[in-house]
Amino acid sequence: MKNEANEKPTSEATSQTSRRKFIAGTAAATAAVSALPIESYAQVAGSDMIKVGVIGCGGRGSGAIVQNLTASDNAQLYAMGDAFQDKIDGTGVRATGLPVIQKNLEKNGKGKQVDVPASRQFAGFDAYKKVIDACDLVIIATPPGFRPYHFETAVEAGKHIFLEKPVCVDAAGYNKVIKAAELADEKKLKVVVGLQRHYQDSYLKALEKVRAGVIGELISGQCWWNSGGVWTVERQPGWSEMEYQMRNWYYFNWLCGDHICEQHIHNIDVLNWFFSDNSETGGNPISAQGMGGREVRNGLNTGEIFDHHYVEFRYEGGQIANSQCRHQKNCLNKVEEEIHGSEGVLYTSSGKARILDRKGKEVWNYRNRKAKNPYQIEHDVLHQHIRENKPINNAHYAAKSSFTTVLGRLATYSGKNVTWDEAVKSDFSIMPKEFAFDAAPMPVPDKDGLYPTAKPGQWPLPWAKK
Repeated sequence: MKNEANEKPTSEATSQTSRRKFIAGTAAATAAVSALPIESYAQVAGSDMIKVGVIGCGGRGSGAIVQNLTASDNAQLYAMGDAFQDKIDGTGVRATGLPVIQKNLEKNGKGKQVDVPASRQFAGFDAYKKVIDACDLVIIATPPGFRPYHFETAVEAGKHIFLEKPVCVDAAGYNKVIKAAELADEKKLKVVVGLQRHYQDSYLKALEKVRAGVIGELISGQCWWNSGGVWTVERQPGWSEMEYQMRNWYYFNWLCGDHICEQHIHNIDVLNWFFSDNSETGGNPISAQGMGGREVRNGLNTGEIFDHHYVEFRYEGGQIANSQCRHQKNCLNKVEEEIHGSEGVLYTSSGKARILDRKGKEVWNYRNRKAKNPYQIEHDVLHQHIRENKPINNAHYAAKSSFTTVLGRLATYSGKNVTWDEAVKSDFSIMPKEFAFDAAPMPVPDKDGLYPTAKPGQWPLPWAKK
């Protein structure tokens, strides 16, 4: 996972976008294309050049566009959009955006594949619509809370899509992504999601062994993302509450979903994938219960999210999986997955995998140090399927894995057992009702600058609130 920058305020960007609304206008933007024939969406029209746009120009968006253009000589970066102009032009504290993209592409001999004049640089809450209108292929790397809306609009507009993970932070977002994914299938659009383990050779080789019965009947699993934590952004004079939360987005659930969603999704997705009978779509648990809290994450810039979660997921096939994630310094760091079967145990982590039998004897070991970067393979596959007009749509399993992490958050925040069906049916939303820099998002800080946080046993499930 790549970290965003610690940024200073940009008054020009704020003033230009202070009144722009996010949700308003989405229906109008999509209605204009809804009357066109479905077949007109499926191919890039007019020439072999694929106009690529990126929405969200932080570290991940800047990295994804380099990988996308590297995957095809016929791809051109044509438009960029972000809530903040300084994320596009790289004038923030840490340089991301266009200067870094241009520099990295020149290293790869791809510098000529960039053509983004000021007229195709869009800042503000409505920037995503302008990028989508301008391009054939859209990279969506905005904070996770926005992704269902941006994905929906891109699908309605008939664009091919690379969508970063997670793809939702609440039930309303999940249901929106599922519906849009079904429409993408109808329109024959190509959709790849940034759950790169699905494209990593060690995981694919391990899946072959599991499907072949090497570890026997699947019984249980365990996964970890334990680390010291990630970046923070300090509030700057002149920032509205909305701007502060947008720039420090990792620490607010409506933007990030908590670190169990934004980061730990990679490991939870592996368990969904391997426990599923269909390796193409992945499955989901039927319930979750667990515990979590904040022990060290208690500063003015750490918002409302927890610093540790431990969740027990139960699957329809009878498997039980324990999920553990932690952001605490000077503790055990571990990013791995472990799947137990009746005949053996599979151990996976980035780039390597092995299987031990029930007596502890190693029966298989795999590591390919020359394997291609799975982050690059994602984009290679996307362009290949566009060129060959072959179906691909990762949004279905990505939505399930994303909402699995939301289910885990609901369980740790509430301290209750939460079922998948109940949570999905509730269609609860944690998104603000208005998107403008002078609007007040939830939560808001108290007089000491601290945000309210969930207390297990007291925090009500969203659909139980009066």
